[in-house]
Order: sequence, then C-alpha cells, then structure tokens
Amino acid sequence: MFPPSITADLLDFMRISYASGPVDGLFAQRGIAREDHTLAGHAGDPIEVSVLRPDNAVGERPAVLFIHSGGLMFGDRFSGIELALDWITEFGWAVVAVEYRLAPEHVDPYPREDVYAALEWMAANAESLGLRADRLAVSGGSCGGGMAAGVALAARDRAGPRLAAQVLDYPMLDDRGTTASMHQFDAMGVWDRISNETGWAALLGERCGGPDVSPYTAPARATDLSGLPPAYIDVGSAEIFRDEAIAYAQEIWRVGGNAELHVWAGAFHACDVFAPHTSVGREMIRARNTWLAKILDD
Repeated sequence: MFPPSITADLLDFMRISYASGPVDGLFAQRGIAREDHTLAGHAGDPIEVSVLRPDNAVGERPAVLFIHSGGLMFGDRFSGIELALDWITEFGWAVVAVEYRLAPEHVDPYPREDVYAALEWMAANAESLGLRADRLAVSGGSCGGGMAAGVALAARDRAGPRLAAQVLDYPMLDDRGTTASMHQFDAMGVWDRISNETGWAALLGERCGGPDVSPYTAPARATDLSGLPPAYIDVGSAEIFRDEAIAYAQEIWRVGGNAELHVWAGAFHACDVFAPHTSVGREMIRARNTWLAKILDD
C-alpha cells in the first residue's frame, strides 16, 4: 500500500491504494451527518468540502478544518479522517474536510490556496453552518500538517479568519531537505527522503529548494512566527520530519508563541494512522485530543 520510497512512476498506484474507501456507512454507524458543498477555490475554480457533525446537532459548535495527507500528490478529503471522527462523536464538534487539488496537475499555489479558500468559506458561513466563529481550528498530518501551518501564516498576514488552534501532525514543512533526520531513514518506514523529494518536486518543479518558494507553501521558510494561534506539533523520533518539526516549535517559542511539542520515541511517520493499536499510537491520539479539547472546549 505504501512503499518506503515513492517515485513519480508510482503515482497512479498510490492514487488507487491511498484513496479512501466508502465512508457513508462509517458515518452512519457513528452517528455523523454529512453535508457537501461546492465553493470557489484558487482562481475561482470549484472545489468540494464536506461538513461533518453529530446527527441532529443543534446550535453552534467548534469546528476543525481537516487537511488530508498524501504527499501533495494523492489522497482525498476523507483520507485518514478516521481519527478526526472522534472530535465529532466524543466532543460534539464539526469537521470540515476539503478536497484541495493535487500536484503535479495543479502546482503551487493551487493546493494551499484551495485550503485557504475553504477556511475563509468556513468563517464567512459559520452562522449558517452552525459553527462557532471564535472556535475554528486547522489540522492536518504530513503534507496536510504543512498546509495547516501555511494557512495559519496566511490567515495572520491577510487579516483573515482568527484561528483558535493549529494541529500540525508530523508536518511536511521544508522543501529544502537539509536536516539530519531527512537523511537517516532512506528506503525504510513510511515516507522517506526520496518520497519527500518526489512530492516537493511535483508541487514546485524547478523552484524546489530555490529562493522563490513562499512560506505559505513551505512554512519552515517563514522568518516571523509571531502572532500565530497556539500550535500542537507532534512527530516520531524515527522519521524524516523529526528535526524540521522540532525547529518549527523552537522558532515559535523563540518569538514568545504558544506551542506544545511531542517527539514520540520510536514512532515512525503517521504511526497513529498505520498502527493505532500500539501503545505509542494510542498515546499520540490521546495527547492530541486532550490538547485540542483544552483549546476548543474551555
């Protein structure tokens, strides 16, 4: 399903193997209502979002914009959403899943601007959607975590929606690939250096690693991380994104910001998704949910 090293010739295979399965039965089983909407994404093109909330929900509730993983090249808005469903069934929140467009067919800035359009749509329509405009968060894993960080930066700089939190799970933050951990896990685990280079090249082409990459696309390039919403950052100790996740948290702290960082000993990339039955996988899920509940419910 997920080869350690993903190259461009494997893209068609990955788009089949990583696609989400049927979800309506799962939603019905867990008492979740689904409402689909079409909105204007980057350049005014239509994109789809799904609003998920408890059945028979009444009144406004906190909401999380869910940004799926998939290395910028594959996946769909329901890929990996199983863990986010706990936010609906246990806490009564809403989750908005966005179908951003994928590289290489849609290069930068299409994916991240599609996501930002979804955030603006959430905020502008909060009342009619039954969402609390003062309790909006963004969340994503891997490339979705990188886009969540970029959206938080863009919302700050554009005087956009005011976010209550950003959840950055093992985030894909830096196209330059210069950290020590980036070179420690070649051809093993989930998402190695070769896979990472494939994803960034699909999105950025010849600009990859050069000077003309926006911090909204690669948030590790941001020179100012002040004024951001509280951040939850987690990463495994045995994965390529370990060092860039740590550096991002350190830079938030350096400028006086609020970040909670977890480096899970022995965990590989997306351990909570691929091995949720393990002790470390369960702890990753519990710690994330506890932190986010403190922000959105308190």
